[in-house]
Parts: sequence; structure tokens; C-alpha cells
Amino acid sequence: MHHVSPSAVCAVVKCDAYGHGVVQCARALEQEGAQWVGVTSAEEGLLLRNAGVACRILVMAGFWRGEEEAIVSGRLTPTVWTIEHVELLERAARSRVDRKFPVHIKIDTGMGRLGLPFADLPKMAARIAASAVLELEGVCSHLASSEVLQAADAEAQIARFSRIPELLRAAGVQPRYRHLANTAAIVGRPETWDNMVRPGLVLYGYNLPYAVRGDFDEQQIPKPLPVTPILSWKTRVISLRDFPAGQAIGYNGTFVTKTPSRIAVIAAGYGDGFRRGMSNKGRVIVRNRYAPMVGNISMDLSTIDVTAIPGVAVGDEVLLIGASGQCSVTAEDQAQWADTIPYEITCGLSPRVPRIYLTSPAK
Repeated sequence: MHHVSPSAVCAVVKCDAYGHGVVQCARALEQEGAQWVGVTSAEEGLLLRNAGVACRILVMAGFWRGEEEAIVSGRLTPTVWTIEHVELLERAARSRVDRKFPVHIKIDTGMGRLGLPFADLPKMAARIAASAVLELEGVCSHLASSEVLQAADAEAQIARFSRIPELLRAAGVQPRYRHLANTAAIVGRPETWDNMVRPGLVLYGYNLPYAVRGDFDEQQIPKPLPVTPILSWKTRVISLRDFPAGQAIGYNGTFVTKTPSRIAVIAAGYGDGFRRGMSNKGRVIVRNRYAPMVGNISMDLSTIDVTAIPGVAVGDEVLLIGASGQCSVTAEDQAQWADTIPYEITCGLSPRVPRIYLTSPAK
């Protein structure tokens, strides 16, 4: 939070806190001083309220008709972009609050996804400002290419968003919060911070690699924030077998031993979020050594080659994500092997993988 001071921080915990566990992460962030957390839906927000999370909760993807009563009674702060949103909330808020109920307008500045068309902002802002029960507390948008340096679409979105204060002043409206910056913009585009930012994956220990379009001085590439992944993903060896050269391993025999080999079966598969695209590409850590993935990853099981690792036994711990000795495997590594992004790796962790939370030492 000190990095973006004095901007307010809305700590994003959507999608089960990017696979890390939304209730526990929201509680930890609140204890560290977060005054806002961001969720996708009313359902996520109400889960946090019912778990005792007291800070402000921003519902970033709007709400369904029929959820407006729960939004108001749960003291959630919704983003809105249609007149229907406004009218539903007005009816729900009319008899439930002793002060105006705060909302944030989500504006489409060019991403072409959710949001109010940019040209309609003055009219919508004036409509909410005239409401007897609603308060326009904030305006927000989302960058489509914040991690791409010199991206023309990002520059155009930033320019549009910078015009909003003037447009709203002309409409006689001055909302308290303006927020555009996500993780990549927080790291590399400080001009987008405004007076609120929405960090996501960086909260869990990951910077994003920056892409470059056109000529760009490498010295201008943003320096990563000093963060460390907070999640380790572990399983165990459940079987060991020695095979001769020429043995096919796993579904479809996509790996065949070239020499006599010791193959371990581990209790993790794509049903747990261990992506099949890493078959014959990735590696894990056993006894402080790397062990390559061999054969196709199946639903519940995967196979690794431990021939070069002395003493491996059934029950040994296997690190799928984490660090041990001089070895490290990250969600970024898995994303590279599976040809995807680290977001998909952590968000894809199955609910059947138990989460165990450790308390940090007292400061």
C-alpha cells in the first residue's frame, strides 16, 4: 500500500482470491489495513460479509436483477452501467438506508467489454446525482493492454479516462473515487493511479511480464515489485516402479523410457488444476531436486521420472509450486509449460485441493 500512497487500495480477491481462498485472504488483507476489497459478484461479496469481513466491498461486474436487495442489505458497493441498475437499486435502497447508498459507474473507455458507453457518462452521472437515495461515489474503467508497453489502445483508454473529471464537473458531479489501474498499471503506469488502484495478482506474489510494441529503451521497462509468491502447492509420491528401456508411460504412451528408469506416480492431475498441457514439459521438486514430468497428465494422477534422485520413497513430498533447496517452480513456470497465463494456473486450482493457511510471525 505504501507503493501507491496516497491512492486508496481496493485489494482484488475475486475468483476465490485467484485460487488462494477468498475468505482467508480478505481477512488477512483487512488485518493489514485494506479498506476495500474487490469481488466479481454479489455472491462473492455476501460470502465475505457473512464471514465477518467488515471493510468496503466493491462488486466489479455488476449484479443480476433480483440481487439488489441483498446488495443493499449486505452493504456492498456495486458498479453500475445501465439505467436498470440504477432503478433497481433505488427501489431496494429507498426503505433500507438512512443515507444515500453509494455506487460506482463502470465506463467502457475502449475495452469493449462491460461498461457504460463513454459518451453517456454525463447523462448517467447527472441521473444518479439527482437520485434521492443513491450517491455517485466513484467512476472506474479497465485497461485491455496495461501490460503492453506503447500499446496504442492503452494510451487511448488512459486519455479518455483522464477527461472524466472535467466531464463530471460540467455535469455538476464530483465523485470521491476514480480508479483505472490494475496490477500491470500499478507496476508500470503510475500516471494511471488516480486516487484508487485495484491490485490483483501482485497481491499474491506475482509481477507480470511486460510486452513491448515498437522501439523501446530496455531501461524504461518497469522494474518488478519486490514480491514473493505466497502459495505452495504440494502432493506426495503414491507409487514407485522401475521400468526397462522401451516402456510406454501413461495414456497414449506419449513418453517411452530410453533407458532403465524409476517412475513415480504422484497424487495430482488435471482434476486438481494440474494442467494437462504440461504433459512431458513441466517439472516438479522432490528431495530438493527437479524431476521431469513424463507421460500425459491424467485426471487424478501424474508421472515423474525420479531415476536421478537418490532415495525417493512412497510418501515423499512433491512440490508442484514452491521452492526447496536451490529449486523453484512458480505459477509463471507452469503457465509457460501449459501455454497460458499465471492467472489461469492459480485460478484453476480445484476446490478439492485442501488449503492450509499459515500465520506470519509477529512483526
